[in-house]
Amino acid sequence: MSVAVSRTVDGQARQWQHTAAGGAKASIDLIPTILDLLRQADLRLADLQAICFGSGPGSFTGLRTACSVAQGLAFGVNVPVLPVDSLLAVAEEARHVGLQAHPQGVVTALLDARMDEMYAATYAWDAGQWTELQGSALVRPQDLTQFVTEATTRKTQPWVMAGNVFAVYGERVGAGDPAGAGALRLPALPTASAMLRLAPRLLAAGKAVAAEQALPSYIRDKVAKTTAERAAEKAAVNASGSL
Repeated sequence: MSVAVSRTVDGQARQWQHTAAGGAKASIDLIPTILDLLRQADLRLADLQAICFGSGPGSFTGLRTACSVAQGLAFGVNVPVLPVDSLLAVAEEARHVGLQAHPQGVVTALLDARMDEMYAATYAWDAGQWTELQGSALVRPQDLTQFVTEATTRKTQPWVMAGNVFAVYGERVGAGDPAGAGALRLPALPTASAMLRLAPRLLAAGKAVAAEQALPSYIRDKVAKTTAERAAEKAAVNASGSL
């Protein structure tokens, strides 16, 4: 669970942040945490320009919780909601942590999608702004090289792979990567702080919506196999083993 509030103080953006474990308890603590950070920043909900949430891709439960809480808080005080792409937030977090010395770079953002798949998207950082090079998709770890084309990775350097997949999939991620010399790997998550750094440009680009129009972004529309599908797979394995 990542929550942050940003306010301009003496001409400078200042953030109040809170990070805690996810899971079931996060939904219980989320709203009290938001209200406490607002208190620390001496702000009311109605004072906000927008309420951001990570719109996905990501876990179904996490996305629905974030979206519904943002909607509920925003609707009550007539504040717009700003959906922020979770993979773009990963890229921004990686840039902020590991690429501040570089005016340009390419980041392939990766989040574990379970079921031996990753959510992936590629962005270029240049002249102080992000450009999407490859939109969000589901990719198997060993197929990342097909997703990230040579033209993309050579567009500008350095090329970074960022996300939470490296401990899970290890060297399968980007094996034989198309960048040639290899990509820097940076652990990163779609933090609330990263979303707030992205927010001003997204607001200026008109990406905010009314609370009732905010929706999560799902890439995978199937999260489980039916009993029949599992039985068919088991039968296929048994048949192949008996040949």
